[in-house]
Amino acid sequence: MGSGGAWRGGAGLAGLALATAAALLPGCYAPQIALLKSGLDSLRTVVDTLVVRDAVAYAVLSDARRQIVEQRDVLLSTRATAGTTTQQLFDQMGRLQTRLDEVLTRFHEVSQRAAPPAAAPGSPPPGAAPDPAQFYDQAALDLTQGRYPLALQGFREFLRRFPTAELADNAQYGIGECFFAQSKFDSAAVEYTRVAEQYPKGDRVPAALYKLGLSQENLGKTETSRKTLLDLVKRFPQSGEAQLARERLGSSARR
Repeated sequence: MGSGGAWRGGAGLAGLALATAAALLPGCYAPQIALLKSGLDSLRTVVDTLVVRDAVAYAVLSDARRQIVEQRDVLLSTRATAGTTTQQLFDQMGRLQTRLDEVLTRFHEVSQRAAPPAAAPGSPPPGAAPDPAQFYDQAALDLTQGRYPLALQGFREFLRRFPTAELADNAQYGIGECFFAQSKFDSAAVEYTRVAEQYPKGDRVPAALYKLGLSQENLGKTETSRKTLLDLVKRFPQSGEAQLARERLGSSARR
């Protein structure tokens, strides 16, 4: 039994006792007994009211607690989903920012190439012949740093401006490297072939023949690749590329 029930039970017994006393005691005490009974009834009403109020308050609190738990679960679920979505957005923004930085860097480099360099003390005056090595070094730097479109553009510009320069065969080989690095083996094979055809005495021919053989192999032209590597070994037997070709021919023969 709860506290409200105890109050009601106690108040009922007290009322019964007072009623009995009022019947047995002399009449002079009857008004006082009646007054006490009235007060007791009032007290019982207050107690009943408090009991009902406590029950209502308990129900309200229980309902509020249930709603809070439900809202917490919804909030946690929403937060988890929002957190995942926010992380994905941050990742996408990071990738986009990286790509934007690369584009801006390339744009800046192209702008620097297009703009006439400022005359430094001791440098040739404006209108003087450009330095081939400067063009080649920039294209080679782009290649080594993975900026293949810029490197390709630089090597081709070098060959356009300096077709007979000492580094022309290197530039032609660099074009093949740009395509090979991007797994464009058909284009790479064409450019490596040009090294051997257009610069037969250049020091890049052995490397070009070796990479030509690799390109042909990647294209599924196994027999053609083998012939290219054999030609490399025959023409440049002392080169490092010839040694690589022998090892590759030996491994392919074992297969």
